[in-house]
Amino acid sequence: MLFGQSVFQSVLERLKAEDETEEEARSPASHRVAGLGTGLAFDVLEGVSVASQRVGQAYFDNLDAAGVVEKPAPPAAAEPVMPAHLNRMAPHEVAAELAISAADTPQTLGEKRRAFARANHPDGVALPFRDNATKRMMIANLLIDEALQRIAR
Repeated sequence: MLFGQSVFQSVLERLKAEDETEEEARSPASHRVAGLGTGLAFDVLEGVSVASQRVGQAYFDNLDAAGVVEKPAPPAAAEPVMPAHLNRMAPHEVAAELAISAADTPQTLGEKRRAFARANHPDGVALPFRDNATKRMMIANLLIDEALQRIAR
């Protein structure tokens, strides 16, 4: 018995107290956000909340409102320029870049594949040049796979 109660009764009292606190936590005040210790206050400028604006521009908006600095002009969209290596599409040109030799091992060929992919992967070039990069990667993978087959024989 603990404090005039049996162990069973004290456990029931504790569980009842925990249920009451959980019920209070489940029904937060309407002005509160679950997980935050304080309420939220939003600045509204001309009927549009700051949160709806572009996040990167909010800093400059606040500086401009204080008269500290003018907003920078958005950069002009420049046409992407195709890297020169993406024009070399012939298998012999890709083979020359890979420099596959008879002394290569599967490990060195794997390193060459990764190095070529870092420089030529389609995800790393502008959208208009992805076809060329894809073809170059296909040729390089084919050449490296053939070299690996020759080593395996």
